[in-house]
Amino acid sequence: MSTLFADLKVIDAASFLAGPCAATIMADYGADVVKIEPPAGDRHRSIAAGHPSDFSWQLTNRNKRGLALDITQPEGYRVLTEMLQQADIFLVNFNTEQMQRYNLEWPQLQAINPRLIYAQVSAYGLQGADANRRAFDLTGWFARTGILDMMHDKDIPPTLPAGGVGDHATAMSVFAGIMTALYKRSQSGEGSMVSTSLAANGAWSNGLNLQATLAGIDGSARRDQEGWSNPVQNVYTTADNRYVLVAVQNVKRDWAKFVECLQQPQWLEDERLQPVKPLFRNRVFARGEISKAMRKFTAEEICARLDQAGIVYSLIMQNSEVIEDKQLLANQVIVPSESGYPGIERTFATPFQLSSESQRTPGRAPVTGEQTTDILLSYGFSRDRIDTLLADGVAIQGDYSRSGSTKP
Repeated sequence: MSTLFADLKVIDAASFLAGPCAATIMADYGADVVKIEPPAGDRHRSIAAGHPSDFSWQLTNRNKRGLALDITQPEGYRVLTEMLQQADIFLVNFNTEQMQRYNLEWPQLQAINPRLIYAQVSAYGLQGADANRRAFDLTGWFARTGILDMMHDKDIPPTLPAGGVGDHATAMSVFAGIMTALYKRSQSGEGSMVSTSLAANGAWSNGLNLQATLAGIDGSARRDQEGWSNPVQNVYTTADNRYVLVAVQNVKRDWAKFVECLQQPQWLEDERLQPVKPLFRNRVFARGEISKAMRKFTAEEICARLDQAGIVYSLIMQNSEVIEDKQLLANQVIVPSESGYPGIERTFATPFQLSSESQRTPGRAPVTGEQTTDILLSYGFSRDRIDTLLADGVAIQGDYSRSGSTKP
């Protein structure tokens, strides 16, 4: 069990994925992370509504302690600010308007605790006309930043992307910002405000294509006009209706090998298919020929041939295959979980490892307010005051026995 961050007190008041995922990384490396929810529960819990397994909540909030607190009530706000006096890190994903309404802006919190690291995740940034605009990663990360514009072919609309992808990418940026602020604090003794947005991270993730556009090379516009122009970096269908993504980068070196894989020696004599300019000038024809050739092989056959030739490619794996991927298992990307919930016997580890520091075994995420009393006691609140908070409905004490978990 990791103790790397054992001396860090983290208060996670963010909802859904990006901020809480960053807090999970710290929890995985030993931090004491308190998950604050309103008494009615975090709306994130609704993602798994109707499913027997609370999969998203368990992934995103494992190894945390749960506090249910109504910060909209004066006494609830007072409790939070008293906790923040002791905390090292505070994560939120409220927009600018909400931060003002809840009296949780950085200057106020800095005055309460000058050493506090305050991390705020927004949709589109804290300035400008869209500072209070709501978003999920589908809209703020994928759509707004041009990523989806690069994920469709001519005359075909973009496919709705997988949810959570942009959130998890953004979480790594939040974590990196917090670690940078902690390093600064170790030198100066001063806390910092860390801010990032789904849009900032989407633009960074799409940076290769956006930088090209800044340089006058608009790949998405060209695709809209001509279709995807690279026949040797494309997705092809096999005889058994699987998909293989081929990624030939050095066309001069590897074209002949690729041709041999597909058992089409006549292409080496075809003037239309000579690397590099003729091949790309006749890209539509080339794609059609490659597509027909690929259709003659099963996925197993073509993967074996591509492996033998040293061509860079990947079979497009189905999710049901990914969770049994021997390579991921060998590298502890997928690890056992001790959540006790059905369907959460395994989960995904924080995606980096330290040579001499093991991560905590993924445990159970808290039910709403599960450790409310214990948390408030650990932050120095008296038993009488806690009883009053509970009696007044400012805080609630949850009950894990109703959660469906087999582990307390």
